[in-house]
Amino acid sequence: MKTPQCAKCVDRKCTREGWTREQLPEFCPMKHKQDVIDTAWKKYKDPKEQKFYQNSTITEQRAYMNIRGRVIAVRPRILEILKFADMMGWKKLGVAFCTGLGEEARRIVEIFESAGLDVYSVCCKCGNVDKTEWGIAGEDKIHALRGQPDKFEAGCNPIIQAEILASEDVDLNIIVGLCIGHDIQFTWHAKGPVTTLIIKDRVTGHNPAASLTSNYHHPRMWKEEE
Repeated sequence: MKTPQCAKCVDRKCTREGWTREQLPEFCPMKHKQDVIDTAWKKYKDPKEQKFYQNSTITEQRAYMNIRGRVIAVRPRILEILKFADMMGWKKLGVAFCTGLGEEARRIVEIFESAGLDVYSVCCKCGNVDKTEWGIAGEDKIHALRGQPDKFEAGCNPIIQAEILASEDVDLNIIVGLCIGHDIQFTWHAKGPVTTLIIKDRVTGHNPAASLTSNYHHPRMWKEEE
């Protein structure tokens, strides 16, 4: 038996009152990982963690309004980030963006600056180094798909992005469309908290949830030809 497997749960008893441990599915961590849960709970007693959690939860609640008797969402994520930063007292934001979303990054920075925040931004190609410097073969460049494997192709540089923003001692790092893998590497090396405003998804217009409902993106279609 593998646990946890919460994604396979149908009842979600953890969201309701009045359940017993016996009613929980065998893969539920609340049935087998109570020691881990108890240890984690203690960390919320740290004042720093408590403030962070409280502001996160209040920000969640403020994302909704009761309008004519219906509770509906009223804040896009960019506004949630602004409000959360204000509650945390953060004044300096760092934006690590993909060059392919340069126009979106410009608008994002303008919005943050118009709110009175000090914003620093770093493009993924900062450093201007050809991909071969990292051991990437010419055949693995995007230019190779155009028949130009020897043409200069600047590599993404998430470590440089993280280090430059860290050098400015930003309060919050914001990822805007970094490639999968590069976003992970950026997070590894970033100083301070990291959140994502735009997730890179070239096929769906950066809306990866669309692949879960479209027949055109069915898992059977994901098996690439060798």
